[in-house]
Amino acid sequence: MGRIIALVNQKGGVGKTTTAVNLTAALHQAGLKTLLCDFDPQANATSGLGVEKGHTPSSSYDVVINGADAAEAVVHTDFGDLIPSSAALSGAGVELVGTEGREFVLKNALAPLKDSYDVILIDCPPSLELLTLNALCAADTVIIPMQCEFFALEGLSELMATLKTVRKKYNRYLDIEGVLFTMYSGRLNLTMQVVAQVKKYFGDKVYRAVIPRTVRLSEAPSFGMPINFYEPNGKGSEAYMELAREFLANNER
Repeated sequence: MGRIIALVNQKGGVGKTTTAVNLTAALHQAGLKTLLCDFDPQANATSGLGVEKGHTPSSSYDVVINGADAAEAVVHTDFGDLIPSSAALSGAGVELVGTEGREFVLKNALAPLKDSYDVILIDCPPSLELLTLNALCAADTVIIPMQCEFFALEGLSELMATLKTVRKKYNRYLDIEGVLFTMYSGRLNLTMQVVAQVKKYFGDKVYRAVIPRTVRLSEAPSFGMPINFYEPNGKGSEAYMELAREFLANNER
């Protein structure tokens, strides 16, 4: 049975979607059967895997609001499978409010797919609202991408409070898969200070792999390709392949 992992951070611009796309592709390239569920209304993970936004028969919105079969929403790409998102998802949080068991709609929708995949990744919206709560209720673990800056530490404490609440009320087994530093520059003193504080709190949950800030990582989505296909030998590709290897080693243990 596959594992469901949510990529979550309520702060935007931290490399969450970039990580969702590139980790999906790296694990696919490593031989795992992977599925990325784009649960962000911006649908950037959808275009990042080369699927045009708004041009698929169904989306994650149809799955959680219209009861569409999640398996029928899956799009097969060269980089792994995808449940695409759409702009309609931006109103799904409001539409779900009156739904019985609204926190578990995504979990129930993805449950039949768990036996078909080794890993299901969920790209969450950059907020801590009902869509993200659905992802956290569906997930076995979470990956937290974060920048090495002061405001990221503030946001991290808020996220940890949310995870504690989710464990208490909805998903008692939810665990942290790992904390990932993105847009990393080891030359900055602030980076080292933030890294030290995060490692002090999370210990071995912090990935050794770090994602550098590179132009190629920013360019790749505009070509509809993950970095390991767009620039296979670049620093960004090497970083995400290293993350994939570390992810696999951790799960083997």
